[in-house]
Parts: sequence; structure tokens; C-alpha cells
Amino acid sequence: QVKLVESGGGLVQAGDSLTLSCASSELSFRDLSVGWFRQAPGKGHEFVAAVHRNGLTTTYEDSVRGRFTISRNNAENTVYLQMGSLKPEDTAIYYCAAEVDIWPPVVAGVDYWGKGTLVTVSS
Repeated sequence: QVKLVESGGGLVQAGDSLTLSCASSELSFRDLSVGWFRQAPGKGHEFVAAVHRNGLTTTYEDSVRGRFTISRNNAENTVYLQMGSLKPEDTAIYYCAAEVDIWPPVVAGVDYWGKGTLVTVSS
């Protein structure tokens, strides 16, 4: 039962930029806080960034603040994660996640998960 669909992952070089997208045809992002988590090989899920359901409030993990930008397009019902100055340590599967009640998002509170998109950053 797919509710969140990610796209935009790929293989890039260090210093490059990449934009991930998360869309849903079943959920309205106006009613949800939507964020991104990532999972590197052998590690658990790590919070990356999120946008509140008000569409204005955002929050970032310290290591990506200033390099990544999260935004929401209401007309497209899509959340974007613009990633710049990518580093090899950003390599991970990136998951879109949506929560109804919890802010900022936490893994245990996620109501909907996407299947993930792989981002690989070569040095």
C-alpha cells in the first residue's frame, strides 16, 4: 500500500548537488509534517530534515544544515529535499516520512514511510 513515493536518488561526486522528491496521491501534505530520514550501511535511521504541516516551519540535522533545504509545493503535493555540497558521508538510503501529530518527526512516531531512494556520493 504505497502512500509516499520518493524519487531523485543517484550517484554523484563529492561537492555535487541532488534534489529528492516525495509525493503522494493519497495523502495531503497540508495535514502532515513531512520529513526525510536516511540510513547508511550498517546504521540506523537518522533524521535529516522536515517541514511542518504549516508549510513554513523547518528543522534540520546539524550536519546538513546550510547544505540541504527542504520545501513543500502545495499545488504538486510534493516535498523536496535540495542537497548541496554533498559529501561521501551523505551516502545512504533516503526515506520520506510523514507524521500526523509529532514535531519534530521521530522514527518511532512516523505514520507513513516511503520505500526509499539511494544516494551515493563518491569521493
